[in-house]
Amino acid sequence: MSKSRELKTGPTAAADGVEAVSAVETFGPETPLALDCGVSLSPFTIAYQTYGTLNADKSNVVLVCHALTGDQYVASRHPITGKPGGWWPQMVGPGLPIDTNRFFVICQNVIGGCMGTTGPMDIDPATGKPYGLSFPVITIGDMVRAQAMLLDRLDIKDIFCVIGGSMGGMQVLQWAAAYPERVFSAIPIATAARHSAQNIAFHEVGRQAIMADPEWRGGAYLDEGTTPAKGLAVARMAAHITYLSEAALHRKFGRNLQNREKITYGFDADFQIESYLRHQGSTFVDRFDANSYLYITRAMDYFDLAADYGGVLANAFKGTATRFCVVSFTSDWLFPTSDNRQVVQALNAAAANVSFVEIATDKGHDAFLLDEPEMFSTLRGFIGSAAKRRGLAE
Repeated sequence: MSKSRELKTGPTAAADGVEAVSAVETFGPETPLALDCGVSLSPFTIAYQTYGTLNADKSNVVLVCHALTGDQYVASRHPITGKPGGWWPQMVGPGLPIDTNRFFVICQNVIGGCMGTTGPMDIDPATGKPYGLSFPVITIGDMVRAQAMLLDRLDIKDIFCVIGGSMGGMQVLQWAAAYPERVFSAIPIATAARHSAQNIAFHEVGRQAIMADPEWRGGAYLDEGTTPAKGLAVARMAAHITYLSEAALHRKFGRNLQNREKITYGFDADFQIESYLRHQGSTFVDRFDANSYLYITRAMDYFDLAADYGGVLANAFKGTATRFCVVSFTSDWLFPTSDNRQVVQALNAAAANVSFVEIATDKGHDAFLLDEPEMFSTLRGFIGSAAKRRGLAE
């Protein structure tokens, strides 16, 4: 069994984002991960980053859960893209709503991922080859169960706050339902307690694009030295449209032409929006694994929290003492406000302590990742109030 890394901030340059420690925990045969599909995963690793300093009684932990194509680099330079500041630079850092001068922040790459946590691109010890499609199908519950095992390894019993948007919000809800005694406060953002038929449909389009690429090789592309880059790029392009809104697309691109004065009567990228989507697709394949995309989208499709509690969502939160803040955005059609309100209604039915805010914006689903001052002020207030109740010094 491996030993936990020392829980301190490391020497990462501040210019690359918030100072961070990167670590990988290995769980051997004596600590398998029991999966919802009925099998156990062993051995497996969890890659994560930490920011800030753990206090003496370990009561200042904030667990950040990433979305579908995110990773553990929430507030520091990404090792592949070189992008500084991480994927949530306006939320996590000194003096920000998740203040790394005050809280000890943990962000881990999910099971099934491709940034150091075990997933389909890793070596199957039984064959000596990449798992590919022999990797077991995983769920949001499996992701959270693995995260709980990581915290146990780090001897962290309780979480001051668990927060995340989109798929990260699903993990927040799963944490609150499965481990209510460990979660003091929870912030699910732009999410739902179950994946809709429309969202499953979009994911299926993406998966079929990947599997239709001849270089996918039935999922064995790594073993055969190929990459289904075209299929993965198309999957990313289709998904990225759902992250925006019509108003945002019109404001950013309209029908503007790309580096030309008139249309070409061909199939090059005449319009700026076409060029933008092609860029999103081509850059995505440099940092993400195609099979991981299949597995993680499937995990989101399978998420239905009420189904695990007799078909009644309120049962998932029965008797909870966790404090909740649910956030939605008016222009989010991927996880609309109605989905978030269903969570709020279930929490109210369970007599939970819950606040809710719908933020007016035309930025679509990705608003939770962008500059939204109302979201920042709302979460700063909620986290600050919860910290006072927790007895955490400023």
